[in-house]
Amino acid sequence: MNIKNKLITNGYVFALLATILWSGNFIVARDIRDIVDPFSLSFYRWFLATIILLPFAIVPLIKNIVIVKRHFIYLSIVSILGVSLFNTLIYIASHTSSALNLSIISITFPIIVIIISRAIFKEHIGINKFTGILIVLAGVLLLITRGDISVLVNISFNIGDLWVLLAAISFAVYSILLRYKPKSLSMITFQLITFILGTMYLTPLYLMEFDTRIINEPTVTNTISILYIAICSSLLAFIFWNKSIELLGATKAGMIYYTLPIFTGSLAFIFLDEIISYVHLFSILLIFIGIYITNKNKKEIL
Repeated sequence: MNIKNKLITNGYVFALLATILWSGNFIVARDIRDIVDPFSLSFYRWFLATIILLPFAIVPLIKNIVIVKRHFIYLSIVSILGVSLFNTLIYIASHTSSALNLSIISITFPIIVIIISRAIFKEHIGINKFTGILIVLAGVLLLITRGDISVLVNISFNIGDLWVLLAAISFAVYSILLRYKPKSLSMITFQLITFILGTMYLTPLYLMEFDTRIINEPTVTNTISILYIAICSSLLAFIFWNKSIELLGATKAGMIYYTLPIFTGSLAFIFLDEIISYVHLFSILLIFIGIYITNKNKKEIL
């Protein structure tokens, strides 16, 4: 395997690892959504992730402080989109939106990436990519409707669904903007400064929620849940995801995100005793076929 193919393979592995860790985030967040308020959960998540990363990245950050100052506006924008907004909007939406609606809208993120990349950056969409997207979308819709596509006809959208859509747009733009990360800024430095800025911009919302905050006694389970979100779904997942964007680009990495329902379903089966049927298996097959077709290197322009 030559160096180029090895880097591409690593990019897919990083994207897959990030997606797996994010799927665990959905399981954990569901358990504690009535225990911790949305802004509080986001604040605790990113504050802890920052504290954990700080000893490993503070020295590189200090050395690159001039670069940080020079690109402060850019770093602030990606911090707000990827750290402050994305998961906060998901946590808010989970209180008013159905699980089916959340699933359908959350998978629009890779499609939004492709649309924005095409509209703004004139990125070509080949026949393979277009066909693959349709197959993946069919597989995901089959999965979340359990084979009864007629369920989609009866969906009614509420304010929670709009929050999820905003979250998907926020993360899509964040992923695209990663291509403009200053090359002289190491990934660990970039990660720390976005965590710091994202937490800083969350603080006013966290304080604003003080009067209505749900206060519960900490338990071992709740503590482990928040630590998982902080370490795995925040720190590690974002490092893996940003690295995959760097190696693959936003569009190809975004396609791997379509596998999220597979891992979420598997974790739900293990931890929540949910049944996996033939519909799930057929959906998984469609999703992987679609991802394979989408990422075939065939220069056909649509």
